[in-house]
Amino acid sequence: MRIVADSSCDLYTLDCPDFTTVPLNIYTDERSFRDDPSLNISELLDYLAQYKDRSYTSCPSVDAWLDAFDGADEILVMTVTSALSGSYSSALSAASIYQETHPDAKISVIDSLSTGGEEVLVLLKTAELVNDGADFETIDAQVRDYLSRSRLFFSFFSVHNLSQNGRVNKTVAAAMNILNIAVIGTASPEGKISVTGKARGERKALHMLVREITKAGFNGKRAVITHVENETGAEQLKELVLKEYPQADIRIYPARGLCSYYMERRGIVISCETE
Repeated sequence: MRIVADSSCDLYTLDCPDFTTVPLNIYTDERSFRDDPSLNISELLDYLAQYKDRSYTSCPSVDAWLDAFDGADEILVMTVTSALSGSYSSALSAASIYQETHPDAKISVIDSLSTGGEEVLVLLKTAELVNDGADFETIDAQVRDYLSRSRLFFSFFSVHNLSQNGRVNKTVAAAMNILNIAVIGTASPEGKISVTGKARGERKALHMLVREITKAGFNGKRAVITHVENETGAEQLKELVLKEYPQADIRIYPARGLCSYYMERRGIVISCETE
C-alpha cells in the first residue's frame, strides 16, 4: 500500500514501507519555488519578506499525481484543504485516470480540510495501521474517522504573505508586525482559516494555544507541533502542554515550504487528537 500526500503535510519521510509526497509550488512575478527537499526555506522566507508584489501558490498537476501513483495497487492520498487549494481536485482527477488503466487498483483520496500538523498527525496514524497489517478498506475508514476527531490551531506573528495574495488586509498585516501581535486561529470545519483571537507576545500566544486544545477536547494522548524557524517556541509550547497533560506524546517538526509560506517566521501550529 502506498501513502501519498502533497507537500502541505510537512513530512519528507514516514515510518512505513511506501510513502511519497508531491510538491506544491510558490510563485511571485519574479521567481518560483518548488516545495521539494532541495528547497532552502530560509532563502524563501528572506525573499518573500522583502517582496512587495503579489505571491501565490499552485497545486500539483494531474501528471505529478499520476507519477506518484505509478506502480501501486493500493493508494491512500491526503491533500491540503480543498478550501484553499486545487490539490484535492487534481488528485481526484488523477485517481480517475489511473483507474482507467489500472481497473483493479484501489485509490482513496482524502481532503484533510486542514494542513501541516494535522496532516502529520493523521499520517502517523495511517502508518501505524499499515504497519499493523490492516487491509485497505479498514485503513481508509479508520483514517477518515481519526481525521474527524483531530483539530488544528495556529499562532502567526506575520501575515505578510497572506496579505500579498489577498487573503488578509494589508493595513492589518502591517499593524501586527509593528505591535508584536499574534493572530490565533484554527481550521474551520469547512477547511478555511478561522481567526479566534489575538495575543501580544509569544508567551501569551503559546498559553492561548494550550487553552484552545483544552477547549477542543484534547484527549491527552498525541499532539504534533510544527513551526517555522521557531524551535524554541515549539519546545516551550511542548512544555506547557506537558504541564497539563503529562502523559502526552508530543512531536515537533519544522514546516516545509508551503506551510512556511503561510505561517512565516515564528509561526507555530499545534494539532491534537480529541475525545
